[in-house]
Amino acid sequence: MKELRGIAVSPGVAIGRVFLLDDVKVRVPRRTVAESAVASEQQRLKTALEKSRAELGEMAAAAQRDLGGEAAKVFAFQQALLADKSLTGPMSKRIEKERTTAEWAAQEEFRALADRFRSMSDSAFHTKVDDVWDLERRVMRHLIGEHRSSLARLDHKAIVVAPDLTPSQAAAFPREHVLGFVTDAGGQTSHTAIFARALEIPAVVGLERLCELAEEGDRIIIDGDRGVVVLNPDDRTVEEYEQHIRQLKQIEHTLADLSGQPAVTTDGVRILLMANIEFADEAQALARHGADGVGLFRTEFLWLTSDHEPSEEEQFNEYKRCVERAAGKPVVLRTFDLGADKYTQERALAPERNPFLGLRSIRYCLQNVGMFKRQLRAVLRASAFGPLKIMFPLVTSTMELRRAKMILRDVMEDLDDGGVAYDRKVPVGMMVETPSAAVMATAFAREVDFFSIGTNDLVQYTLAVDRTNEKVANLYTAAHPAVIRLIKEVVRAARRHGLDVSCCGEAAGDPEFTMLLIGLGLRTLSATPSRIPYLKRIIRSVDVGQCERLARTVGSFDSERQVSALLRDQARKHFPELFDGRSVDARSE
Repeated sequence: MKELRGIAVSPGVAIGRVFLLDDVKVRVPRRTVAESAVASEQQRLKTALEKSRAELGEMAAAAQRDLGGEAAKVFAFQQALLADKSLTGPMSKRIEKERTTAEWAAQEEFRALADRFRSMSDSAFHTKVDDVWDLERRVMRHLIGEHRSSLARLDHKAIVVAPDLTPSQAAAFPREHVLGFVTDAGGQTSHTAIFARALEIPAVVGLERLCELAEEGDRIIIDGDRGVVVLNPDDRTVEEYEQHIRQLKQIEHTLADLSGQPAVTTDGVRILLMANIEFADEAQALARHGADGVGLFRTEFLWLTSDHEPSEEEQFNEYKRCVERAAGKPVVLRTFDLGADKYTQERALAPERNPFLGLRSIRYCLQNVGMFKRQLRAVLRASAFGPLKIMFPLVTSTMELRRAKMILRDVMEDLDDGGVAYDRKVPVGMMVETPSAAVMATAFAREVDFFSIGTNDLVQYTLAVDRTNEKVANLYTAAHPAVIRLIKEVVRAARRHGLDVSCCGEAAGDPEFTMLLIGLGLRTLSATPSRIPYLKRIIRSVDVGQCERLARTVGSFDSERQVSALLRDQARKHFPELFDGRSVDARSE
């Protein structure tokens, strides 16, 4: 038995057999052609490119139908690559200059492009390598033929294990057979991670060497909540996970019954449970999960599935659709949180050495005012169609906040001049994600209508721990006393100024933290939609007094281990059926 840790990108637990997706890239030997054959080879290349673009158009239409508009944009990006003369032009020139075959010229240019993306230090560039290899296989198939993808062989329930997955492969999954997937490469913002969430199957990426260890047919457990993969688990481990799945199935109907009921503590305190989403289409599932609205709409995913800056009209249509599908429930829209591991400017000449401490989020928007204004125009226009709030990410100083608000006012004046409808009283808030913002919460409270505490980055910057780095994963925890004290100070500042304050990081969706967060004074939690029924179950079973006593006890601790141990003990004491240290969502073979 081997337990490996990677990056959790889509929640859930799956137990099944390994299906190895071979992805051996066969090199085409270099072959010189006669000068009289150059034109013929160039025509072969042109035909292969045209057929590939046509196929991508069909796949985009299928993805639009089955997965939604954002997934379809992945193939639109690939289409744009094949239409880019800076890629296809050198292929044709290589045929003419070196008198080589079309397949050799195409292969060399695709590999050169992949190498450029891979050599860049920012991990966001690496996700584009998937698209390059996908395109290479597609074009080469038309040039020299290629056997069908081994995914076509999958006729039984299994967990796909691969070095990496291209968007085409992920979109072509036979859904009735794929329980989840694991890859050696990849990150939170890879296209395959986006598809996994759209398909609602568990996924873990960044395992590095699983393909070296796994063999076809091996039993495997994938925990998409903790980022854990267990290869060839022993009988005891399998039984533990199977027991966990059985327990979840037993309470499934009870939780479903809660979807239409409010999250109210036993002493009558209402807790709002909001959903974190990436795409507008997800808003239509709010009622199914019992959510009170959208607490975090991550708009930057519009960039991550596109080959260009989303236009104002594209953004407006997306935001409007989200507001309409929320059906009168509030939507908190976060402006572009680009940069760090979500940097999409592929043609940047000098990627940052330390992007998490660089030009990201509100800083990036303030240095790209034209882009920022286009988004704000789209957001304000969408606010005319339902309750919408605007939230700025990673604000660290009052000057940043004031500049962002000033730009927003400029956009409002422009809309007024043009007679464009929008909500003139749209609430404006900010994310509290850094120690500086938490310490200055009182000053910020005078400037905004609401706070949202983003625990993911707050933990990262408070503890100086890269949240994507597995080598220091044991140090990354929201249970650290310093993080808890900062949350408490933000809640106090918000209360003193009569502001709404929510928590929208991973801790908000962790049932072990629910009582603590309520005890610290939070009355709004925003989490992945599938987590909401579990949070509601806890909230409806406790009173605020219990939660406040827990928070006071935690406040006396000076160690994250003490805090974590107490939270686990309390969770298992009050809700043994929900907690065994693993997932709150499961799938089985």
